This record gives sequence, structure tokens and C-alpha cells, in this order.
Amino acid sequence: MTVPAYGAHAADKPLEPMQIPRREPGPSDVQIEIAYCGVCHSDLHTVRSEWGGTLFPCVPGHEIVGQVSAVGDQVTRFKVGDTVGVGCMVGSCQQCASCRDGEEQYCTGTGFIGTYNGATEDAPGHTLGGYSQRIVTDENFVLHIRHPQDQLAAVAPLLCAGITTYSPLRHWNVGPGKKVGVVGIGGLGHMAIKIAHAMGAHVVAFTTSESKREDAKKLGADEVINSRNSEEVESHADTFDFILDTVAASHDLDTFTNLLKRDGTLTLVGVPEHPHPSPSVFNLIFRRRAVAGSLIGGIAETQEMLDFCAEHGIVADIEMIRIQEIDEAYDRMQRSDVKYRFVIDNSTLSA
Repeated sequence: MTVPAYGAHAADKPLEPMQIPRREPGPSDVQIEIAYCGVCHSDLHTVRSEWGGTLFPCVPGHEIVGQVSAVGDQVTRFKVGDTVGVGCMVGSCQQCASCRDGEEQYCTGTGFIGTYNGATEDAPGHTLGGYSQRIVTDENFVLHIRHPQDQLAAVAPLLCAGITTYSPLRHWNVGPGKKVGVVGIGGLGHMAIKIAHAMGAHVVAFTTSESKREDAKKLGADEVINSRNSEEVESHADTFDFILDTVAASHDLDTFTNLLKRDGTLTLVGVPEHPHPSPSVFNLIFRRRAVAGSLIGGIAETQEMLDFCAEHGIVADIEMIRIQEIDEAYDRMQRSDVKYRFVIDNSTLSA
């Protein structure tokens, strides 16, 4: 079967309407009618081949929320009519140590299969994402959504931005009594502030935009630091248990490692176009500090994150767009002209 979608035929071409193939549901498959799809910076990087390796035609989208319309005869966890989500992965080897531990994002067998631009036996030979009317996915990579119906559009970014920030916050035991920094107040950063606040931490937001100071406090930050104000920054030296750096542009990491307590960790989740300058070794060895990285989260942890956010009333701050506005949204996203995440109303595909 074919379904309406939006995608690009080349890196230098705009996204345009197209018909794409979707397989009939197999025994363990869940067929989902997509209601909303969040717009991630990774979508832009991939469709414009800024990271290289993009397979065309490219249909992005890995922040998917919709309703189950069919299930295979071996599916046990979902039924027709369920509200569900699909995030950044639709497959992995399920055999390696990481997969057995529920950390499919670190699969060392086949590597995880991305929701788009991942190798697959389905035509056209690579996965096609959520800028489409429908998706068919193995039930092991489908998630229950328990938020109210009127929040579903704002839930979509949780499938990437939410889990990308929740996973490191959980892994490094963020909670009451911990002082936590969040660098950057964008699509990722605004979710990190909300989640860390709900976890009970003392949250400090770092921004280069003085205009975002009040916004950060409304999101849940207890303090806001202008990272261009050296005196303001240095007054917090040696005080942070954990800092989550969400900025996707190359910058000086020493500014933030210097703020960590002994045994503190700076974790990077933003992927810059060019490498960061190498951090000073002295800043690390004299406090046993660490610089680490984190990639999304496993399926079980993503479900945990969705349930946590439903319990605490957490969703993304979004701007809804029609699919026909996607190229304009990409341009605005590059200018950081969105608070804080675009979400596509997939019903506009029929237009």
C-alpha cells in the first residue's frame, strides 16, 4: 500500500508531497495512523545531508503520536484504538548485551534501526519517517501514551527531546539535594528544565539570551545564568553535581567543567556541526570530573519517561504547523525562532 507523505528527493531540494510504500502489518506489527509528528533538528540535518549518508527519498520524523488502526495476530500489548507513540528507533538486533539490558539505542549487533534513514527490507530499502499518514512498526518499538487527548500534539516531542534529556538525568541520579545545570534553552533544554524540576533538583539554566531569563524561570528553573557574564558564571564554580549541555553548536566546555563539584559530570546531548574545542585536562583531573555523552534512551526507559511526564503534567511547549510549512519551519529552527518545538498536524497531509 502507499500513503501520502512529505519528503525530499535530494539534499538541495525542498520537501514536497509524495506517495510512499508501507508494508501490510506482519504478525508482530502495529499499524498507526499518525496524528502529530514533532520536528527535530536531526530531521533538518538528515534531509539536507549535513551529517552525510542520507538515503533518498528521505521522509523525516521520529516524534510520532497516533492511533492504532491494525495489529498483527501475535501482538499482545496493543489493540486497535490505542493512543501510541514511536520515537527514534523501529528496530535493533535484540540479541546483544545492550539490547538485553533494554538499551537498544546502544545496540552493538546490527545497530539500532532509525525511524527514518535506517536500513530495512521494506521498499525503498530504508526506513521512512513520521512526515506521513501512517507507519507500521514492530510492537517492541511502540509506546503507550497516557496523556489526555488534548495534550497529544505537545506529547510528540517527548519521543525524542523528552527521552534525550530524561535518560541522562535518570542515569546520573538527578533528584532532591542535587544542583543541576541545563545549558541552552531550546527544544532539548526546555524539556530538561521541566523534567529536572519535576525530579526535585535545584535547576540552574544557562543561556546566552538575556531575553530568555524569565522564560527559563517559568519552565521551572530556580536560577538563570547568562553564560556570557563571566562574573555571574564564576560565582558558581565548584557547586554543580551535574550539568546537561543541550547546545548543538561548537563551544568551550571549560566554562562548564569548571563549575562542577568533585566527581561532577558534564553530559553532552547536543551534536555540533564542528567538534568542540578539547577541554582542559587540568579542570578534569584536579576534581575527578567527567565529560560524558548520552543518546536518547531505550524503549523501557522511554515508556518510563512518558509515564513520568503524564503523572507530572509535562509536555513540550510547541507551535503547531501545517506540513506545507515545513521548509519555513526548518529555516526558523536554524535561527532558533521557535518556542520551543514545531509539531506537524498530520491531518494537513490530505491538503
